[in-house]
Amino acid sequence: MAFDIPRNQILPVDVVDVRLDPEPHPFERDNGEAIAANWTAEKALRPAVFDGTVVLLSELSYAANRLTGRCHAIRFSTFMLWRKLKAVTSAEHAFAHAMLISSDNALVAIRMGAHTANAGKVYFAAGSFEPEDFRDGLVDLDYNMAREVREETGLDLGQTSREERCYALSVESGTVIVRCYRAAETADELAERIKRFVAGDPDPEIEGPVVIRDMHDLPEGLMPHMRPLVEWHFSKS
Repeated sequence: MAFDIPRNQILPVDVVDVRLDPEPHPFERDNGEAIAANWTAEKALRPAVFDGTVVLLSELSYAANRLTGRCHAIRFSTFMLWRKLKAVTSAEHAFAHAMLISSDNALVAIRMGAHTANAGKVYFAAGSFEPEDFRDGLVDLDYNMAREVREETGLDLGQTSREERCYALSVESGTVIVRCYRAAETADELAERIKRFVAGDPDPEIEGPVVIRDMHDLPEGLMPHMRPLVEWHFSKS
């Protein structure tokens, strides 16, 4: 199967069958010295980065509105080397985005903090899948999305209206699985809540909220995969 998914298209997804394999990822198993050397360099640039546990794909395919894949727990240091190399046929990255839509139809994203691996970058509050995001070996998208949004912004996705269907966009940097969540509050109200949360967090992951009001309102630092998602949202409005 390897990686068999159309690229640069927003695809409807009704089933996500991505499973956690307990075996080591071949990329981590075969690149120990390079991973350690690169991590030393990364720590010199950003001493606050933490070598936690995330997951990396070894397979992903799309057919009949279904994503099927296999991933493995790896160290974040392994992910950082993979991200630098990119042209690795045995590994790809997948992550989830809760697309937060305000009552006035704006998109509410975040800008990452200066101490993080994605310093200054703008995207929807999110993070890589971690082993805790799996239930009986199967990824739990909603748990991952709710956890990351809560940790970064203080917002509770349980207070929003959740769309049933997901969508996937596979690009060079990885595959993002998107679900839309509609809030009852305006963009300004949501942004103010996030600012208050960040101000009260002793160790915030994000710099603050970023409100996107139309497809021509693109902020500096927007991650490349975000532009097609922003355009897709506002083209439906």
